[in-house]
Amino acid sequence: MAKKRVLLLSEGFGAGHTQAAHALSSSLRQLSPNIQTRVMELGSFLNPKIAPLIISAYRKTLTSQPRLIGYMYRHQKSFNRFTTLALHRIFYTSTKNVVQQLRPDIIVCTHFIPSAVISRLKRLGTNVPLCTVITDYDAHDTWISPEVDRYFVSTQEVKHKLLNRGVSQAKIQVTGIPIHPDFWERPSKEDIRQKFNLSNMPTVLVMGGGWGMMNDQVVHEYLTRWREEIQVIFCFGNNDDARIEMENNPRYQHPNIRLFGFTREVDKLMEVSDLLVTKPGGMTCTEGLAKGIPMLFHHPLPGQEEENFHYFTAQGLGEPIVSLEVIGKWMNMLINQYDLIVKRRSQNLENIQRYHPMQSARSIIDMLENEKVHS
Repeated sequence: MAKKRVLLLSEGFGAGHTQAAHALSSSLRQLSPNIQTRVMELGSFLNPKIAPLIISAYRKTLTSQPRLIGYMYRHQKSFNRFTTLALHRIFYTSTKNVVQQLRPDIIVCTHFIPSAVISRLKRLGTNVPLCTVITDYDAHDTWISPEVDRYFVSTQEVKHKLLNRGVSQAKIQVTGIPIHPDFWERPSKEDIRQKFNLSNMPTVLVMGGGWGMMNDQVVHEYLTRWREEIQVIFCFGNNDDARIEMENNPRYQHPNIRLFGFTREVDKLMEVSDLLVTKPGGMTCTEGLAKGIPMLFHHPLPGQEEENFHYFTAQGLGEPIVSLEVIGKWMNMLINQYDLIVKRRSQNLENIQRYHPMQSARSIIDMLENEKVHS
């Protein structure tokens, strides 16, 4: 039997979109030996010289002018038509050639740019089922196109947002955001501690996302006050400059403070941690959700991070760092009321049973097997 081909398209604006594509790829291959997957960051693949420059400029804007990013997010509709036309002119011929060469049986997009490009190709005659995975806890207009055959969304709230924008209910499935299957496993904590040379003590994990946007030195230094009684793990992602700077700072040169660069084993670090301090990116929050770990959020960027932040705090799964006293409260709980932290995590894990980790992958397989999709 010929293998079914699934093409997963993303973009490199933040690490989460491509992580979701790889997570789906892994889940699909776990579920079926008859599926062949390929993950591609479309812009970087088609324009390897220009795309990194655009992404770098976006990243700099994100850090230096977050309000501009927030404005663009809130006014997506006014940018949508122009953006789609521009993308069509830039990517149309190249993307059409890629689709013709790879001959996918289905295309799955985890970013709205390739979703818009493939949608336009479909309008002009390309015949291939298109799934769009919304990787946050909100849905803006650029995600939406009549040519999308199936939307995979994080929550019922996002489903209702799509319904209010005129998307057919038959096209929407609430699957949760796809994360790597490893995050749903419960490996031995003792084995993990031995592997990473960690101590068996209350542990806080600090993450800045795949781009390592960890610039809150006040929070970081405040956390080190408890370094004799609490182990603190800092994950820097690809931000080597910040990691090296912290390594050279005597304040962080302590056996109970561990500094990690990019790692593919965040699932294991979350498993042995009792509290996650992070920016509220869609993927990181969902990974924390799968692990049941309580979360503290600092400085959500305007736009989707704010929406993620509102969702998780409303669900009681996270708390904003509105002051250093919030961190102090949690540090004291870890030291003096550790059993309450453990109990809260157990309750979180019970509440997430409604999320099936393979649901989006199963839905894609169903579409491949049935061949017909809703139009």
